[in-house]
Amino acid sequence: MTGTKIPVTVLTGFLGSGKTTLLNRILTENHGQRIAVIENEFGEIGIDQALVIEADEEVFEMNNGCICCTVRGDLIRILGNLVKRRDKFDRIVVETTGMADPSPVAQTFFVDDDTKDLFALDGIVTLVDAKHVSLHLDESDECKEQVAFADVIVLNKTDLVSAEELARVETRLRAMNSLARVVRAEHAKVPMDVVLDVGGFDLDRALEKKPTFLEPEYPFEWGGVFELTENVELKLEPGPDPAIDVVVLPAGDEPIEALAERVMRAHQKDPSSVAPDGVVEANGEWRRLVLGEGTCRWRITVPRPGPYALFTQHLPEEFSLELLAQGRALAPLRRRDFAAGHTHDATVSSVGLSATGELRPEALQEWIGKVLREQGTDIFRMKGIVALKGSPTRLVLQGVHMLLDTNQDKPWGDAPRTNDIVFIGRNLDREKLEAGFRGCLA
Repeated sequence: MTGTKIPVTVLTGFLGSGKTTLLNRILTENHGQRIAVIENEFGEIGIDQALVIEADEEVFEMNNGCICCTVRGDLIRILGNLVKRRDKFDRIVVETTGMADPSPVAQTFFVDDDTKDLFALDGIVTLVDAKHVSLHLDESDECKEQVAFADVIVLNKTDLVSAEELARVETRLRAMNSLARVVRAEHAKVPMDVVLDVGGFDLDRALEKKPTFLEPEYPFEWGGVFELTENVELKLEPGPDPAIDVVVLPAGDEPIEALAERVMRAHQKDPSSVAPDGVVEANGEWRRLVLGEGTCRWRITVPRPGPYALFTQHLPEEFSLELLAQGRALAPLRRRDFAAGHTHDATVSSVGLSATGELRPEALQEWIGKVLREQGTDIFRMKGIVALKGSPTRLVLQGVHMLLDTNQDKPWGDAPRTNDIVFIGRNLDREKLEAGFRGCLA
């Protein structure tokens, strides 16, 4: 790409499509470019960074979140930190979670002023699992978005399907996105110039597919400005979630849109929790208000009387939210609803299992086999690194639906023997999985 902007490749694809395999190849092949990687994994345990082959490039892993959702502020901050090390890399690869709609990630490079001045989106590369993509396209809006926004589609795992099935899948993908280049692959083996030199993301095409593409998406749904004194109370009733994230900050005369941008940049992935009857300071830091039974109240402390902005993760009416001064409800001086980032399928979750020690090989095989047989259609992805009794090397587990692949990895050496497994899927029973996992310990 021309100019002095830093080229960025967004690597996306549904769970188990082969993104980590391709990332390993990007990090190790002799393509003459130094890569800075921003990695994002949907799961409680950061298995992916352990699977990435050790290399000189830095891997930024943002665990248990989605770049395109509440972690978007983190993406902007990490890009800003990378600029300070500009002499250490030639380009950036952003690996998104398998649950991500890629359009808000791409949007970052056009909406945020500092980001679009420094970075150029070279392209979106979407990996597709030839064996399972039809199932995901039928059930997942995120999977459809990943195909629709791709500049390049890597049709991976072609060795797992017949020629007839492969032709049907490719025809369907081309019907969904006729402008993308489709490249067939086994084990994510594609020429590096296919994924690293796409030639530029097509903004006009993105707007055609999604007219709201350039409208910001925020990690909150509502904001309002109130005139607050030193004795103000925030009242909530039970709502659809067990907690709600809020932030209070001085507003001055700033438009609510400018305050929203400032708040988004400071958004935290895991705000500190505050129980009922606790204190929320008007200092611009996000707080997670944990609801109890019935009406709950928190005290808002302000350094001095004046206008303050309140931003809430969800709409106030969902929790009957009120700000009270001397028992009377305050009306906002100005307010606005915001387009919140998309929400994932509420039934989809991740269950992370961890234990020190070693696992009995026969018990592990029997347990995982039973899980995949009984719940395979609901398990999008299973991945893990475990220590088997009697084996000096790490065992890497990779599962997609009812398929399981195992590989011997590097020796444990003097490192402590640990076992980490993550299941990502629909309607997962944490207690049952935990019990089965514990039953495999030697």
